[in-house]
Amino acid sequence: MSAKSTIRFSLMGLVVSAALASGAAMAQAAPQANDPGHPRVNEVNQRLDNQQSRIQNGVADGQINAKQEARDEKQDANIAQRESADQAKNGGHLTKQEQRNLNKSENHDSRRIHKQRTH
Repeated sequence: MSAKSTIRFSLMGLVVSAALASGAAMAQAAPQANDPGHPRVNEVNQRLDNQQSRIQNGVADGQINAKQEARDEKQDANIAQRESADQAKNGGHLTKQEQRNLNKSENHDSRRIHKQRTH
């Protein structure tokens, strides 16, 4: 990997980390009764965590390149942001429809990650 690629890869990681951290900070700043034990929220968060692991494993074994990783991370950050917005509207919970919508996006991401790792 060239120095330019390494710098670009590191920079993308910092941008994604900052976006996720700012989203989490905004979610905490919103006055809401966030229920960490809510099953729909837990399912969405667990799937996002699993996809993050799959992306990182793909990068580590060379099946996913930096551009693909950045796209996947951006999409996961978008899903997390949508989840936070949905929770803010509903006192820390997700409705069944919101969960379905987020799961649909996660299914799309999951299929793309799988294709990247198998080709």
